[in-house]
Amino acid sequence: MGAVDTVEGEVRELVRRRGLDPSADPLAVRRLVDEVITDYDERTLSSSLPRLPDPRSTARQVYDAVAGFGPLQRYLDDPRIEEIWINEPGRVFVAKRGRSELTTTILSAGQVEDLVEKMLKSSGRRVDLSTPFVDAMLPDGSRLHVVIPDITRRHMAVNVRKFILTAHSLDELVGLGTLTSAAARFLEAAVVSGLNIIVAGGTQAGKTTLLNCLAAAIPGSERVVSCEEVFELRIPLPDWVSMQTRQPNLEGTGEVRLRRLIKEALRMRPTRIIVGEVRQEECLDLLIALNSGLPGMCTIHANSAREAVTKMCTLPLLAGENVGHNFVVPTVAASIDLVVHASTDPTGHRRVREIAAVPGRVEGDVVETAAVFHTRGGRLVRADGYPPHRDRFTQAGYDLAALLAADEGGP
Repeated sequence: MGAVDTVEGEVRELVRRRGLDPSADPLAVRRLVDEVITDYDERTLSSSLPRLPDPRSTARQVYDAVAGFGPLQRYLDDPRIEEIWINEPGRVFVAKRGRSELTTTILSAGQVEDLVEKMLKSSGRRVDLSTPFVDAMLPDGSRLHVVIPDITRRHMAVNVRKFILTAHSLDELVGLGTLTSAAARFLEAAVVSGLNIIVAGGTQAGKTTLLNCLAAAIPGSERVVSCEEVFELRIPLPDWVSMQTRQPNLEGTGEVRLRRLIKEALRMRPTRIIVGEVRQEECLDLLIALNSGLPGMCTIHANSAREAVTKMCTLPLLAGENVGHNFVVPTVAASIDLVVHASTDPTGHRRVREIAAVPGRVEGDVVETAAVFHTRGGRLVRADGYPPHRDRFTQAGYDLAALLAADEGGP
């Protein structure tokens, strides 16, 4: 056994004896690690114990193993890293600024299993043969997704998407170059005026961050209820209730799906509802809520604003055979007001590419859209479209024509 393994073993034994909880009292564990290393160094002076190569790096390694997530902890602590994934024990990848790279970290199959078990411990969720997929949240807010064999060919597939809120407001997004100040002012006015907004984009396009920034513009007097698969939103409002889905228990009961959360949210006296991401038939429940006059927002995977609207017309059909296109299409046209589409450019920079309005008209089963802002020459600039519900802007104290005329160009 090497020196580092000896120190780690002694720390684990003392943690057990003293009844410490590493996740609840990390400072106590850090002090304990320092004590054990100091004691070990003193013992090496009068014994044949191997010396520690670097006490400082040993302290970090042992602490990460006992109180953190072992070899992955340094990636979780690195603010430049956005996502970590394991395809197999010897292939650990990370993403920096939208680009992936293979790391030098090599794990064993046992280490991967131990890491997954440790990551799931605080969430109360599980992964086994009856539940081969799991979505969970780590204590720091990062999102964990695990798939096990025989769904995967041979090894566990592990993804950790770190929750890095790079911006907390629309103004901060302007500073990052994600959108222009003119577009930010328009979106802020649209939120305050109570328009229903869909945030669309691909994976890692910054949809959740953009949704958070839009939610930050909601007036503080409103009561917001959010529904998510896993807690990701951070809405800075005093009257905010957040709910997440739940997996079935070992007996196969107790599952709470997103559809149920949306229905329950309507019973909680919200003045606005936010759905983290619409993927399936819960889209129908959201449309019904929005169509009843309750303002709301959500995200959806789509490659353009037009595709987002088309997808909103398609997903409700998954709710059952009694849900038809003749009902869904006009409901989408009447319920959705704006679609904000974001994407990641080749350099990994996230930008809003277009802001489209949904005027409420349907032509041949196709919901009409009108570009309010679009990308031209690499910049987000004013187009010729106008959003619906101009009266709501007026009631909220905004001059819509002046607001849209003040386009200062983009980054």
